[in-house]
This record gives sequence, structure tokens and C-alpha cells, in this order.
Amino acid sequence: MEQRLPALSRTALLLDLDGTLLDIAPTPDSVVVPDGFLPVLAALRDRLDGALAVISGRPVAQVDSLLCGIPTAVAGEHGGALRPAPAAPLERLDLPTAPPAWYAAAERMAAAHPGALLERKARGFVLHYRLAPTAGPALHDALATLVAPGEKNFLLMPAHMAWEIRPRGADKGSAVRRLMERAPFAARLPVFIGDDVTDEDAITAAQALGGVGLRVPETFFDPPGLRAWLAEAACRTADSWPPFRRSGPRGN
Repeated sequence: MEQRLPALSRTALLLDLDGTLLDIAPTPDSVVVPDGFLPVLAALRDRLDGALAVISGRPVAQVDSLLCGIPTAVAGEHGGALRPAPAAPLERLDLPTAPPAWYAAAERMAAAHPGALLERKARGFVLHYRLAPTAGPALHDALATLVAPGEKNFLLMPAHMAWEIRPRGADKGSAVRRLMERAPFAARLPVFIGDDVTDEDAITAAQALGGVGLRVPETFFDPPGLRAWLAEAACRTADSWPPFRRSGPRGN
């Protein structure tokens, strides 16, 4: 059953980045923002009277760099950091940082599997295996020895052909709730769109607040499908979202 979206004038749009707005790339640094998309994003922000945010596992500075600071607010590090408004200071939750020995162990794991990539974050890290696709189970098992059963401060989470160790105490759902307490998001209904297991908390939070949570594969098929839908919404004169237009795989 297709979910009914609130009117544009009542919507706070909250978007994941990688795999949602942008296509997954071989490495985090090689992600590409398609030509012509940033003006669409800016027009959509204005159409929503500023109620546009990105909620990502990336650091806030990376999101702002990729999107040229267009979203009114950015939550990074799965909600552990928040830039609530343009030029506002970064707000960080008081969360633990992974021990240095864990980073060293992750470096050894990456070196043992050619193509694996270690991505350091402020409080944790990600081991990517997109370029070493057979290494996934071995990397998981090695990381699981760090985040042993009963570990109270950190989680081992799956991502797009990657495993991430991050602190407990923040998730994308908490970011949704914090944003929806602030202008220009407050008094609107959240529509969160994501694609991965780390987005499930945000989908649940949006629904609990009376809004909607959407998954890219089920609703738009892929990021190009979502971007086309957002482009249609950005220039829409009616106070309603365009209909969903699902499609199969696109050619080159």
C-alpha cells in the first residue's frame, strides 16, 4: 500500500546521502554529485521554506562540501554531530571514541585484504570491501573480536559492502527527533528517505512523529529515480508531491 505524503507546505524533508541522493561509488572519496543536481536541491529547499536536511554517516563537513552547504541542516556521524542551520556551530553529542588499538587493528585488517579500505571517522571507523568483495565475512569476524558480546559503548553495523564500528548513543532516528524540534522543521511532518539498514531508525522515528519513511529500492528503484522525483517536486506549482514513478534498471 502506497504511503500518503503530507502537502509540500507541511513537509520537512530529511534525506540520507550515499545510496539515496547519490549513487554508491567504489570508494567514499569517489562519490559524484551529478551535473545539474545542486540547483535542483536548492530549488527544493526554497520550495520547502528551508525544511530540508541531510542525515548521513559521513562527517558534516563532507556533506556540506559535496552539496555546497545547500541543505538547511546536516546531521553527520549517524546523528552524533549536527549543523542545525547555515553557518551555525557544530553540535556534538558526548559519545565515546574508539580506542587507538582498534584503529591499528583495522589498519592491519585492511592491509591483509588487498582492496579493502579503512575510513576513519571522529569516533569510529568503517572497513569497506567493495573492491575486495570476498573479504566481507573475514572482516566481520575480525571486527567482532573487538566489539565482543556485552560491549556497552560501541556497535558493529553493516553498511553498503562495509562494516562500521560506531559509538552507541546516537542514531539517525535521534537526529530526526532533534531536527523536528527546531525551526524550520518544527510544526511540519517529517518525510525521511533512506536505503540502508542504518536508515531504519530514522524511518521509524519519522513514522512515530506522524510522518512517512520511504526506502529508495522499494519506492524509487535507485538514486537517479529519486533525483528525478525531487526535480519534479522542486518545480511543482501544486501543494502536493508528484506521484511515485518506479522503473527498472536504467541503461548507461
